[in-house]
Amino acid sequence: METISEYFNSIIFPHLGIFLKHVGDHISIGSFEIRFYGIIIMCGFILAYFLVTNEAKRTGQDPEMYLDFILILIIPVILGARIYYILFRLDQYIVAGNVKETILGMLNIRGGGLAIYGGVIAGIITGCIFAKRRKVNVLRLADTAAFGLLIGQILGRWGNFFNREAFGGMTELPWRMRLWISGTYYIDVHPTFLYESLWNVAGLLLLCLAVDKVRRFDGENTCFYFLWYGIGRFWIEGLRTDSLYLFHVTLFGERVRVSQALSLVMIVLTAVILLKNRSADPARMFVNRRLDGQATVLPDRSEERPIEDGPAEADRPAKTPAEDAAGGKASAEGAAEPADGGDNG
Repeated sequence: METISEYFNSIIFPHLGIFLKHVGDHISIGSFEIRFYGIIIMCGFILAYFLVTNEAKRTGQDPEMYLDFILILIIPVILGARIYYILFRLDQYIVAGNVKETILGMLNIRGGGLAIYGGVIAGIITGCIFAKRRKVNVLRLADTAAFGLLIGQILGRWGNFFNREAFGGMTELPWRMRLWISGTYYIDVHPTFLYESLWNVAGLLLLCLAVDKVRRFDGENTCFYFLWYGIGRFWIEGLRTDSLYLFHVTLFGERVRVSQALSLVMIVLTAVILLKNRSADPARMFVNRRLDGQATVLPDRSEERPIEDGPAEADRPAKTPAEDAAGGKASAEGAAEPADGGDNG
Protein backbone atom coordinates (compact mmCIF):
# COMPACT_ATOMS: atom_id res chain seq x y z
CA MET A 1 0.00 0.00 0.00
CA GLU A 2 1.26 3.47 -0.86
CA THR A 3 1.95 5.74 2.11
CA ILE A 4 0.55 9.25 2.46
CA SER A 5 4.04 10.76 2.04
CA GLU A 6 4.52 8.91 -1.26
CA TYR A 7 1.32 10.42 -2.60
CA PHE A 8 2.21 13.87 -1.26
CA ASN A 9 5.55 13.83 -3.13
CA SER A 10 4.02 12.47 -6.32
CA ILE A 11 2.60 14.00 -9.48
CA ILE A 12 -0.12 11.95 -11.11
CA PHE A 13 -1.93 11.99 -14.44
CA PRO A 14 -4.66 9.56 -13.36
CA HIS A 15 -6.45 8.98 -16.67
CA LEU A 16 -3.17 8.62 -18.57
CA GLY A 17 -1.85 6.01 -16.18
CA ILE A 18 1.19 8.14 -15.26
CA PHE A 19 2.24 8.00 -11.61
CA LEU A 20 5.50 9.81 -10.80
CA LYS A 21 6.76 9.10 -7.30
CA HIS A 22 9.07 11.22 -5.18
CA VAL A 23 9.22 14.18 -7.56
CA GLY A 24 11.63 16.58 -5.87
CA ASP A 25 12.56 20.13 -6.79
CA HIS A 26 16.31 20.01 -6.09
CA ILE A 27 19.41 17.92 -5.62
CA SER A 28 21.70 18.26 -2.63
CA ILE A 29 25.47 18.39 -2.63
CA GLY A 30 26.40 18.31 1.03
CA SER A 31 24.41 21.11 2.63
CA PHE A 32 24.01 22.99 -0.66
CA GLU A 33 20.82 22.64 -2.69
CA ILE A 34 20.69 23.05 -6.47
CA ARG A 35 17.20 23.61 -7.83
CA PHE A 36 16.07 21.63 -10.86
CA TYR A 37 14.64 24.89 -12.19
CA GLY A 38 18.13 26.40 -12.39
CA ILE A 39 19.56 23.25 -13.95
CA ILE A 40 16.82 23.27 -16.60
CA ILE A 41 17.41 26.94 -17.40
CA MET A 42 21.11 26.28 -17.96
CA CYS A 43 20.27 23.27 -20.16
CA GLY A 44 18.02 25.61 -22.13
CA PHE A 45 20.90 28.03 -22.71
CA ILE A 46 23.16 25.16 -23.83
CA LEU A 47 20.61 23.76 -26.30
CA ALA A 48 19.90 27.29 -27.53
CA TYR A 49 23.61 27.70 -28.22
CA PHE A 50 23.75 24.58 -30.42
CA LEU A 51 20.58 25.47 -32.30
CA VAL A 52 21.50 29.12 -32.84
CA THR A 53 25.10 28.46 -33.91
CA ASN A 54 23.89 25.81 -36.35
CA GLU A 55 21.53 28.37 -37.89
CA ALA A 56 24.35 30.93 -37.96
CA LYS A 57 26.60 28.54 -39.90
CA ARG A 58 23.80 27.69 -42.31
CA THR A 59 23.19 31.34 -43.08
CA GLY A 60 26.83 32.36 -43.43
CA GLN A 61 27.18 34.14 -40.09
CA ASP A 62 29.90 33.93 -37.46
CA PRO A 63 28.83 31.27 -34.89
CA GLU A 64 31.39 32.51 -32.36
CA MET A 65 29.54 35.81 -32.20
CA TYR A 66 26.42 33.98 -31.02
CA LEU A 67 28.40 32.21 -28.29
CA ASP A 68 29.44 35.64 -27.03
CA PHE A 69 25.85 36.84 -27.28
CA ILE A 70 24.42 33.93 -25.28
CA LEU A 71 27.05 34.28 -22.55
CA ILE A 72 26.31 38.00 -22.29
CA LEU A 73 22.55 37.32 -22.18
CA ILE A 74 22.50 35.06 -19.11
CA ILE A 75 22.67 37.69 -16.36
CA PRO A 76 20.47 40.39 -18.02
CA VAL A 77 17.76 37.83 -18.87
CA ILE A 78 17.58 36.48 -15.32
CA LEU A 79 17.60 40.00 -13.86
CA GLY A 80 14.92 41.13 -16.30
CA ALA A 81 12.71 38.14 -15.48
CA ARG A 82 13.12 38.84 -11.75
CA ILE A 83 12.50 42.60 -11.95
CA TYR A 84 9.39 42.08 -14.10
CA TYR A 85 7.99 39.59 -11.58
CA ILE A 86 8.71 41.82 -8.58
CA LEU A 87 7.23 44.89 -10.29
CA PHE A 88 3.80 43.28 -10.44
CA ARG A 89 4.05 41.65 -6.99
CA LEU A 90 5.56 44.47 -4.97
CA ASP A 91 3.17 43.92 -2.08
CA GLN A 92 4.69 40.48 -1.48
CA TYR A 93 8.25 41.81 -1.17
CA ILE A 94 7.97 45.14 0.63
CA VAL A 95 8.46 44.72 4.37
CA ALA A 96 7.20 47.88 6.06
CA GLY A 97 9.96 49.63 7.99
CA ASN A 98 12.63 47.09 7.04
CA VAL A 99 14.60 48.02 3.92
CA LYS A 100 17.15 45.23 4.44
CA GLU A 101 14.54 42.47 4.51
CA THR A 102 12.82 43.97 1.47
CA ILE A 103 16.03 43.99 -0.58
CA LEU A 104 17.06 40.49 0.54
CA GLY A 105 13.65 39.14 -0.37
CA MET A 106 13.87 40.68 -3.84
CA LEU A 107 17.33 39.23 -4.40
CA ASN A 108 16.37 35.73 -3.26
CA ILE A 109 15.60 34.16 -6.63
CA ARG A 110 16.03 30.71 -5.07
CA GLY A 111 12.61 31.26 -3.55
CA GLY A 112 11.08 31.48 -7.04
CA GLY A 113 9.64 34.35 -8.98
CA LEU A 114 10.81 34.73 -12.60
CA ALA A 115 8.64 35.95 -15.47
CA ILE A 116 9.39 34.94 -19.07
CA TYR A 117 8.24 38.22 -20.58
CA GLY A 118 10.66 40.13 -18.36
CA GLY A 119 13.49 37.96 -19.63
CA VAL A 120 12.42 38.49 -23.24
CA ILE A 121 12.29 42.26 -22.81
CA ALA A 122 15.75 42.28 -21.21
CA GLY A 123 16.99 40.06 -24.06
CA ILE A 124 15.69 42.51 -26.67
CA ILE A 125 17.42 45.46 -25.01
CA THR A 126 20.66 43.49 -24.65
CA GLY A 127 20.42 42.32 -28.27
CA CYS A 128 20.05 45.87 -29.58
CA ILE A 129 23.10 47.05 -27.62
CA PHE A 130 25.10 43.98 -28.68
CA ALA A 131 24.22 44.45 -32.37
CA LYS A 132 25.19 48.12 -32.27
CA ARG A 133 28.54 47.44 -30.63
CA ARG A 134 29.33 44.54 -32.98
CA LYS A 135 28.01 46.49 -35.98
CA VAL A 136 25.72 43.68 -37.14
CA ASN A 137 22.17 43.75 -38.44
CA VAL A 138 19.90 43.60 -35.38
CA LEU A 139 17.04 41.96 -37.30
CA ARG A 140 19.34 39.23 -38.59
CA LEU A 141 20.52 38.70 -35.00
CA ALA A 142 16.93 38.50 -33.76
CA ASP A 143 15.83 36.11 -36.51
CA THR A 144 18.64 33.72 -35.60
CA ALA A 145 18.12 34.07 -31.84
CA ALA A 146 14.40 33.20 -32.21
CA PHE A 147 15.34 29.53 -32.57
CA GLY A 148 17.18 29.54 -29.26
CA LEU A 149 14.42 31.48 -27.53
CA LEU A 150 11.84 28.84 -28.38
CA ILE A 151 13.98 25.88 -27.30
CA GLY A 152 14.75 27.69 -24.06
CA GLN A 153 11.07 28.18 -23.32
CA ILE A 154 10.24 24.59 -24.25
CA LEU A 155 12.63 23.36 -21.57
CA GLY A 156 12.07 26.17 -19.09
CA ARG A 157 8.43 25.27 -18.50
CA TRP A 158 9.52 21.91 -17.11
CA GLY A 159 11.13 23.80 -14.25
CA ASN A 160 7.57 24.79 -13.32
CA PHE A 161 6.67 21.10 -13.32
CA PHE A 162 9.30 20.26 -10.71
CA ASN A 163 8.31 23.31 -8.65
CA ARG A 164 4.61 22.38 -8.91
CA GLU A 165 3.75 25.87 -10.12
CA ALA A 166 2.28 27.65 -13.14
CA PHE A 167 -0.61 25.18 -13.30
CA GLY A 168 -4.18 26.03 -14.22
CA GLY A 169 -7.57 25.83 -12.61
CA MET A 170 -9.32 22.60 -11.67
CA THR A 171 -10.60 20.43 -14.49
CA GLU A 172 -11.99 16.98 -15.26
CA LEU A 173 -10.29 16.65 -18.65
CA PRO A 174 -8.66 13.25 -19.33
CA TRP A 175 -5.13 14.72 -19.30
CA ARG A 176 -5.59 16.54 -15.99
CA MET A 177 -2.71 16.62 -13.51
CA ARG A 178 -3.23 15.64 -9.88
CA LEU A 179 -1.35 17.50 -7.16
CA TRP A 180 -1.52 16.68 -3.48
CA ILE A 181 -2.08 19.77 -1.33
CA SER A 182 -1.95 17.89 1.96
CA GLY A 183 -1.88 14.33 3.19
CA THR A 184 -5.61 13.98 2.63
CA TYR A 185 -6.50 16.50 -0.11
CA TYR A 186 -5.59 16.76 -3.78
CA ILE A 187 -6.63 18.87 -6.77
CA ASP A 188 -6.93 17.93 -10.46
CA VAL A 189 -5.73 20.85 -12.58
CA HIS A 190 -4.81 21.95 -16.10
CA PRO A 191 -1.09 21.15 -16.72
CA THR A 192 -0.58 24.59 -18.27
CA PHE A 193 3.20 24.21 -18.13
CA LEU A 194 2.77 21.28 -20.52
CA TYR A 195 0.39 23.22 -22.77
CA GLU A 196 2.93 26.01 -23.19
CA SER A 197 5.85 23.65 -23.70
CA LEU A 198 4.00 21.74 -26.44
CA TRP A 199 2.79 24.99 -28.02
CA ASN A 200 6.40 26.13 -28.29
CA VAL A 201 7.44 22.75 -29.76
CA ALA A 202 4.87 23.30 -32.51
CA GLY A 203 6.17 26.86 -33.00
CA LEU A 204 9.76 25.68 -33.30
CA LEU A 205 8.80 23.04 -35.87
CA LEU A 206 6.88 25.62 -37.91
CA LEU A 207 9.80 28.03 -37.72
CA CYS A 208 12.34 25.41 -38.86
CA LEU A 209 10.26 23.65 -41.50
CA ALA A 210 8.16 26.45 -42.97
CA VAL A 211 8.57 30.06 -41.87
CA ASP A 212 12.37 30.27 -42.11
CA LYS A 213 12.39 28.61 -45.54
CA VAL A 214 9.99 31.09 -47.13
CA ARG A 215 10.67 34.27 -45.19
CA ARG A 216 10.65 37.41 -47.27
CA PHE A 217 12.17 40.08 -45.04
CA ASP A 218 14.58 40.53 -42.16
CA GLY A 219 12.69 40.25 -38.89
CA GLU A 220 10.07 37.81 -40.17
CA ASN A 221 11.24 34.96 -37.92
CA THR A 222 11.10 37.35 -34.97
CA CYS A 223 7.60 38.51 -35.87
CA PHE A 224 6.44 34.90 -36.21
CA TYR A 225 7.80 34.12 -32.74
CA PHE A 226 5.98 37.02 -31.10
CA LEU A 227 2.76 36.27 -33.00
CA TRP A 228 2.83 32.53 -32.26
CA TYR A 229 3.88 32.84 -28.64
CA GLY A 230 1.46 35.71 -28.07
CA ILE A 231 -1.52 33.67 -29.28
CA GLY A 232 -0.58 30.67 -27.17
CA ARG A 233 0.23 32.67 -24.05
CA PHE A 234 -3.01 34.69 -24.28
CA TRP A 235 -5.04 31.47 -24.27
CA ILE A 236 -2.99 29.59 -21.67
CA GLU A 237 -2.71 32.55 -19.29
CA GLY A 238 -6.49 32.60 -19.02
CA LEU A 239 -6.36 29.08 -17.52
CA ARG A 240 -3.72 29.83 -14.88
CA THR A 241 -4.34 30.60 -11.22
CA ASP A 242 -1.07 32.41 -10.44
CA SER A 243 -1.14 35.23 -12.99
CA LEU A 244 0.52 38.59 -12.52
CA TYR A 245 -2.02 41.41 -12.71
CA LEU A 246 -1.74 44.90 -14.17
CA PHE A 247 -1.86 46.56 -10.78
CA HIS A 248 -5.51 47.45 -10.07
CA VAL A 249 -6.64 47.88 -13.69
CA THR A 250 -9.94 46.15 -14.46
CA LEU A 251 -11.85 45.43 -17.67
CA PHE A 252 -15.48 44.26 -17.69
CA GLY A 253 -15.25 43.86 -13.95
CA GLU A 254 -12.21 41.55 -14.10
CA ARG A 255 -8.61 42.39 -13.21
CA VAL A 256 -6.35 42.57 -16.27
CA ARG A 257 -3.64 39.92 -16.47
CA VAL A 258 -0.32 41.44 -17.50
CA SER A 259 0.68 38.56 -19.78
CA GLN A 260 -2.62 38.64 -21.63
CA ALA A 261 -2.42 42.41 -22.16
CA LEU A 262 1.16 42.16 -23.44
CA SER A 263 0.31 39.16 -25.62
CA LEU A 264 -2.55 41.05 -27.23
CA VAL A 265 -0.24 43.98 -28.06
CA MET A 266 2.31 41.56 -29.56
CA ILE A 267 -0.32 39.79 -31.66
CA VAL A 268 -1.71 43.00 -33.16
CA LEU A 269 1.68 44.63 -33.75
CA THR A 270 3.34 41.63 -35.40
CA ALA A 271 0.26 40.81 -37.49
CA VAL A 272 0.34 44.34 -38.90
CA ILE A 273 4.08 44.06 -39.68
CA LEU A 274 3.64 40.68 -41.38
CA LEU A 275 0.70 41.89 -43.48
CA LYS A 276 2.53 45.07 -44.46
CA ASN A 277 5.54 43.06 -45.66
CA ARG A 278 3.69 40.15 -47.28
CA SER A 279 4.91 41.25 -50.73
CA ALA A 280 8.46 42.10 -49.68
CA ASP A 281 11.28 41.13 -52.04
CA PRO A 282 13.44 38.36 -50.48
CA ALA A 283 16.44 39.61 -52.47
CA ARG A 284 16.54 42.62 -50.17
CA MET A 285 17.19 40.50 -47.06
CA PHE A 286 20.59 40.89 -45.47
CA VAL A 287 21.10 37.16 -45.75
CA ASN A 288 20.02 35.85 -49.15
CA ARG A 289 19.23 32.11 -49.31
CA ARG A 290 20.42 30.27 -52.40
CA LEU A 291 18.38 27.51 -54.02
CA ASP A 292 20.76 24.90 -52.61
CA GLY A 293 20.01 25.99 -49.05
CA GLN A 294 23.30 27.80 -48.51
CA ALA A 295 23.50 31.48 -47.80
CA THR A 296 25.48 34.39 -49.08
CA VAL A 297 25.68 38.01 -48.10
CA LEU A 298 24.36 40.24 -50.83
CA PRO A 299 26.99 42.72 -52.07
CA ASP A 300 26.17 46.41 -52.05
CA ARG A 301 25.68 47.31 -55.71
CA SER A 302 24.50 50.84 -55.13
CA GLU A 303 27.78 52.34 -56.36
CA GLU A 304 28.38 49.95 -59.27
CA ARG A 305 28.22 51.06 -62.93
CA PRO A 306 27.22 48.90 -65.90
CA ILE A 307 30.19 47.05 -67.35
CA GLU A 308 31.13 48.30 -70.82
CA ASP A 309 32.98 46.44 -73.56
CA GLY A 310 36.46 47.81 -74.01
CA PRO A 311 38.07 50.71 -72.16
CA ALA A 312 36.06 53.61 -70.81
CA GLU A 313 35.67 56.66 -73.07
CA ALA A 314 38.02 58.71 -70.94
CA ASP A 315 40.72 56.02 -71.20
CA ARG A 316 40.61 55.68 -75.02
CA PRO A 317 43.39 57.39 -77.05
CA ALA A 318 42.37 60.52 -78.94
CA LYS A 319 41.50 60.03 -82.64
CA THR A 320 43.53 61.64 -85.41
CA PRO A 321 41.77 64.01 -87.86
CA ALA A 322 42.03 61.33 -90.59
CA GLU A 323 40.29 58.74 -88.36
CA ASP A 324 37.53 61.19 -87.52
CA ALA A 325 36.88 61.83 -91.23
CA ALA A 326 36.83 58.09 -92.05
CA GLY A 327 34.46 57.41 -89.21
CA GLY A 328 32.07 60.13 -90.31
CA LYS A 329 31.98 58.76 -93.87
CA ALA A 330 31.24 55.22 -92.68
CA SER A 331 28.42 56.48 -90.50
CA ALA A 332 26.79 58.28 -93.36
CA GLU A 333 26.95 55.21 -95.62
CA GLY A 334 25.52 52.98 -92.89
CA ALA A 335 22.60 55.30 -92.35
CA ALA A 336 21.69 55.10 -96.05
CA GLU A 337 21.46 51.28 -96.04
CA PRO A 338 18.51 49.38 -94.41
CA ALA A 339 19.44 47.38 -91.30
CA ASP A 340 19.14 43.57 -91.42
CA GLY A 341 16.64 41.84 -89.14
CA GLY A 342 14.14 44.70 -88.97
CA ASP A 343 10.59 44.41 -87.75
CA ASN A 344 8.44 42.50 -90.31
CA GLY A 345 5.22 43.79 -88.94
